Amino acid sequence: MEFSGALTIDTVSPIQRLSQDVISLIAAGEVIDSLAAVVRELAENALDAKATRISIHLWPELWRVRVTDNGSGMGRVDLEQAATAHSTSKIRTCDDLSQIQSLGFRGEALHSLAQLSDLEIRSRVATDVGWRVTYGAEGTVTAIEEVAIAPGTVVMADNLFDRLPNRRQVLPSVAQQLRQVQQTVQQLALCHPQVTWQVGHTDRDWFTLWPGSTAKTVMPQILRDVAVHDLEQVSLDAADLGCPQGQLDLLVGLPDRCHRRRPDWIRVAINGRAVTAPVLEQSLIYNFRRTLPRDRYPVCFLHLRVPAAQVDWNRNPAKSEIYLQDTEGWCDRIAIAVEKALRLSNLAASSQRTKQLFKTAEVSASYAGQQELPSQLKAVAQVQDTYIVAEHSGGVCLVEQHIAHERVIYEQIKAHWQTVPVEPAIILSQLSARQVEQLRRLGLDVDLFGENLWVVRNVPAALAKRDDSADALLELSLGGDVDAAMVATACRTAIRNGTPLTMETMQTLLDDWQRTKNPRTCPHGRPICLTLEESSLSRYFRRHWVVGKSHGLRRST
Repeated sequence: MEFSGALTIDTVSPIQRLSQDVISLIAAGEVIDSLAAVVRELAENALDAKATRISIHLWPELWRVRVTDNGSGMGRVDLEQAATAHSTSKIRTCDDLSQIQSLGFRGEALHSLAQLSDLEIRSRVATDVGWRVTYGAEGTVTAIEEVAIAPGTVVMADNLFDRLPNRRQVLPSVAQQLRQVQQTVQQLALCHPQVTWQVGHTDRDWFTLWPGSTAKTVMPQILRDVAVHDLEQVSLDAADLGCPQGQLDLLVGLPDRCHRRRPDWIRVAINGRAVTAPVLEQSLIYNFRRTLPRDRYPVCFLHLRVPAAQVDWNRNPAKSEIYLQDTEGWCDRIAIAVEKALRLSNLAASSQRTKQLFKTAEVSASYAGQQELPSQLKAVAQVQDTYIVAEHSGGVCLVEQHIAHERVIYEQIKAHWQTVPVEPAIILSQLSARQVEQLRRLGLDVDLFGENLWVVRNVPAALAKRDDSADALLELSLGGDVDAAMVATACRTAIRNGTPLTMETMQTLLDDWQRTKNPRTCPHGRPICLTLEESSLSRYFRRHWVVGKSHGLRRST
């Protein structure tokens, strides 16, 4: 077929270049998509300015946000440029993108706010007068005047999303937006605990987070049912971590006091910013698996300080998703930190369990938990062939014998996991192909011995001399990894409740248990020890009272 003449198309192409106004609004909406995003961007700017006090006030019904800080402030020249597109003091060249040291760096936050709201900034550097500037939709100055103001910056964004009415319509309810703001501030406070945060909305103060040297000061202000003594913090530097550069700070709730039904309080931050890091979060869950009750999750805050070149922040507009180099190495370091935190957290059982045990009407302050796990325990009795009663210099303890022994055996097996030959070999029947594969995965030699018969020629060392080795192997064949097999072996091997023990056996068990790395809980996460201080006993039995001659009561002096 041949064409004669030119081909003409009368229709207009459906692909058209957007106008600059539309492009700008779309870009702004990617950066600022909620009230919480406004707070995040402005608070991060304040932190970059070295602020130690940040005040946030919201008027949700008016779509207004004000953020005030005592940071380094801006002079007139900077204010005139601050809200224009891609304006920032934090990067200059392409190489700077691989060496991000600040929270903000794209130069889009103030420009986006100018496009999405009526933007006003008042600011002053310590050596100059203050200035008040208002901006138009493109971030250009519409008015400027000298004002009296303390050093720092006040940013007011009013009529937010007025130019994007659809955005307003799809945002959550006011209550949900306030909750998002609260979570944003809480995450920033954990990352920057040296800062005082004051937040209000409408015509009232809302909440304040007071500063401290570490996140350990901040978390109890966020989680009201968590006290400072319920937490343990570990800091590891490059030498501890076995890497050229870096620091790891881990704040954890003690496993027998702080745990959650959902993994909603496993928080991760990198270089001062909260991030979504599923691999690191799963590593934390995995490393707590033998200290928490089943189907419970830890309370923890992990903050990594890594070389800037190892992080790529340009994955999404909120900078909450990142690319992190050497993730596997950091998972290994997390395991070290969790082990150290649990080793340091040898605290007594909570006062709440003590109150429940004795069912006393005393106020909770009467039964404060001890600060360290009691040492040099002396066995004095056995209750119901289940609990060992032990005394120490500060009071008494009840130790559940089975789970204490389970913790001892589990750590011994974990340190020296091995299989040993057994003679005669153990014969198992009616195994499925999956069960056979599971036993082989655990390092056992399993061979076909006959019709529906299998021979096992080696077993975990802890089971070698037990009469129920065949039952134990059947249990192990039903699933789980090597660690699960260790736990199952320890559970089966440990002294059973209901077993009478001699005083010597009880003392040996107490001594072995106190030497374990994680004496607080068994490998399944159950608490092992209940401790009652002598002062609590004294208060309960009213030893601060004496009987007078008339058989009445009076206080002793």
